[in-house]
Amino acid sequence: MGIKVLIADDQALVRSGFRIILEGEPDIDVVGEAADGEAAVRQVSQLRPDVALMDINMPGLDGIEATRLLAGRSVDNPIRIVVVTTYDTDENVYMALRAGAVGFLLKDAGASLLVHAVRTAYHGDGLITPSVLTRLLRHWSGSAPQPADESLTPRELDIVRAVARGMTNAELGERLVISISTVKTHLAAVQRKIGARNRTEIAIWAWENGHVR
Repeated sequence: MGIKVLIADDQALVRSGFRIILEGEPDIDVVGEAADGEAAVRQVSQLRPDVALMDINMPGLDGIEATRLLAGRSVDNPIRIVVVTTYDTDENVYMALRAGAVGFLLKDAGASLLVHAVRTAYHGDGLITPSVLTRLLRHWSGSAPQPADESLTPRELDIVRAVARGMTNAELGERLVISISTVKTHLAAVQRKIGARNRTEIAIWAWENGHVR
């Protein structure tokens, strides 16, 4: 079995469309569907997918709260969640990432980006729709820089800023002229020092503290 995916969306047509796209990939298996947040939480507990695609606006328990229950900071074994929604307001994006989502996509992002987001989440990284990332950077870049965590080295701060700009490990290694394994070592050190669980939380930390201009 390949990457196990759960699709949570209140529209059957959307779930069917995502399933068709994902099951056309040899390394991805859709193991379940949910029409609301409560069903998503229940099915994740039963099926333990590798990645969950989560809509925001669903009846009953919405996608933000379901994400918090499945991937929030108090969760011992969080699921990797990519929020896929029609609405990309700043509040939705911020709340989704704060709730524990590792990625944020618009439903019209396209099949290739959807597949890429699933694979990226599975491998522990995060993907945010480029237009949304650009707006987030513009929104937070006006913040006054806060003193950097004194435990972070200059190279680690370079890593943090690059991650916040959406660079992949390969792009980051090329820019800093270091190997991908060294990039991963730096990322692990950064996560430990600032209390981040993934690169998305590293980016949030950088945005909120004004380290991306």
